[in-house]
Amino acid sequence: MVLTRTWLLGTATVTTGLMAGFFYTYSCSVMLGLDLVGDRAFIDTMQSINATVRNPWFGISFFGALLLTAASVLVLLHRSVRSVFPWAVAGFVLYLIAFGITMGISVPLNEELAAAGDPDAVTDPAAVRAAYEGDWNTWNLNRTLAAIAAFACMIRALIVHSRASATPDAHRDAAV
Repeated sequence: MVLTRTWLLGTATVTTGLMAGFFYTYSCSVMLGLDLVGDRAFIDTMQSINATVRNPWFGISFFGALLLTAASVLVLLHRSVRSVFPWAVAGFVLYLIAFGITMGISVPLNEELAAAGDPDAVTDPAAVRAAYEGDWNTWNLNRTLAAIAAFACMIRALIVHSRASATPDAHRDAAV
């Protein structure tokens, strides 16, 4: 059971970290770079990114982080690892917030941007950009902070788990 908990905590931590980094990259580089381009180029680029981001590699991390943090919480219900439980719960809840922002706010904003159609045919690209960019950036920052906090909690859960697993009592519990 110790190996299962360790594997789940480890993979949950990695996938949560990947998503925190993914969201962070938008905040510290992608959107800053797009600030430098015109409205049509902004619309075209974001539409292209949004059309390609839904791929299996992204899905593994995005959905994997949610499922693996949830599974970590479930396997930590065992009485011998109670000290790890609050960190895993916090990591799950914080990632759930980032996930919820993505599904409930970012995706609908992306769909609205896609509905604007071909950037060359948009009559007022500045208005389309203005309706999208500010809200998207604000909510991306919120999900970035939630995902980074989730990652930090999962790292802490993994550290507490590894320390608890190194004690003689943990080896006795593993045999049960």
